[in-house]
Amino acid sequence: MACYERNDEVMRGILADMRMAALLVALFIGVVGIVGIVSPDRLTTVRRQYFATPVGLYAAGAVRVAMGLVLILAARPTRWPKILRTLGALMCAQAVAATLLGLDRAQAILEWETMHPVLLRLGAMVAIASGGFVAWAVAKSSEGR
Repeated sequence: MACYERNDEVMRGILADMRMAALLVALFIGVVGIVGIVSPDRLTTVRRQYFATPVGLYAAGAVRVAMGLVLILAARPTRWPKILRTLGALMCAQAVAATLLGLDRAQAILEWETMHPVLLRLGAMVAIASGGFVAWAVAKSSEGR
């Protein structure tokens, strides 16, 4: 019996850690969205910096993959596990696509987005909504209902 109890405690600790990590992902997504609405130029400047070198592009891709994996791994005990897994998979796919398309294509897309500030702000609103949804979905598990 003690072995099962210990495994349950370990699993609860892992789930709590994943929930916290998912809440941090939600916070990050929301902050990026708020900055995108308040100051799209500042957000574009930051994005230009990490698209300036292949290392920056790969580092940004690694961060996106990590954020996606956090959502996938944290999804099981949440209110909307299928949607969180889908969002996590989309984040991972976005990272892989950006990496495969390469630095030149990423810079071209960024320049195109810069010419359309309405689209930047629309993307920022989607980020705020996504971050809020993730925070809401993760904040209370389905086990507590």
